[in-house]
Amino acid sequence: MEKPLAIRASKIFMVFGIGCLVLVVAFNNVVDYQSNFLFVQHVLTMDTVYPGNALKHRAITEPLLHHAAYAFIIFSQFVTAILCLSGALRLLRHIKSDEAAFSKAKSLSIAGLSCGFGLWFFGFMVIGAEWFCMWQSPDWNGQQSAFRFVVSIVLVLIYVAQSDKIA
Repeated sequence: MEKPLAIRASKIFMVFGIGCLVLVVAFNNVVDYQSNFLFVQHVLTMDTVYPGNALKHRAITEPLLHHAAYAFIIFSQFVTAILCLSGALRLLRHIKSDEAAFSKAKSLSIAGLSCGFGLWFFGFMVIGAEWFCMWQSPDWNGQQSAFRFVVSIVLVLIYVAQSDKIA
């Protein structure tokens, strides 16, 4: 395998890997709905943040809104997975194309990876961890998990977006 083909194959494999991971997460959230729903519920109600927290007025206590937020998370995970897996397939179809065609084929992969970044960085780290003070909870703190997703996704996004040219 010549070097440009190996680089392209590795990009396809990485996007496929992220797509598979997120698909399994989304599937698990549907099949075992209650487990992670409790996580969302506790974060939104802010019931385990520090006592006397001055930001507790932000809490959302309406169960319907908890389900809506969780449904949006699951929907976003499925969208991310579908875009990444479709993007990997599109890249695979163009693996032997010229540089311009392969670069153009990256759009679905980049969209999927960007959606994943949006969900785990903005959704979990900005909204969950900071707005709803998830970081204060000893039991319902998903920052480390979200950070692992963000770092993995960003590293793959940077690699995929780079040119495949060999100097």
